[in-house]
Amino acid sequence: MRRVILLLALLGLLAGCGGGDALTVAGQWARNSPMAVDSGAVYMNLTSADGDRLLSASVDPSVASTVQVHETTPVDGETNEAGTAMMTMRPVDFIDLPAGEAVSLEPGGYHIMLIGLAEPLVVGEKFVITLRFENYGEKSVEVEVMEDAPK
Repeated sequence: MRRVILLLALLGLLAGCGGGDALTVAGQWARNSPMAVDSGAVYMNLTSADGDRLLSASVDPSVASTVQVHETTPVDGETNEAGTAMMTMRPVDFIDLPAGEAVSLEPGGYHIMLIGLAEPLVVGEKFVITLRFENYGEKSVEVEVMEDAPK
């Protein structure tokens, strides 16, 4: 009996020392927007211990009227005057989060698009974004508006 109690206590201790939350969101930020622009972007790092998918995101209507998960990709064979590849953004149905791997939402790649901003995004302001995952469910995080990515 003593061994059973010791084993249960050990299992409880190990469970408490696990990786913590099955899903982590880190480094979230939004780029400030010029006054004449009515859209913005949110970036962050997502890690799922068990694997998951980011399906969608939402914000209060006082921030933006529409939120979409986007990907920036090069346009095949098209370049600008400087010879740099032309890029395009498009909505995606989901972003895969392989188990244990950090997935970066960053400029030039995956990001969350805020469309129909109620007001320009101003450096120092904060707002809450709610992320919806296939397995994890919903997770709300605070996003700070910055000029550049946090270091």
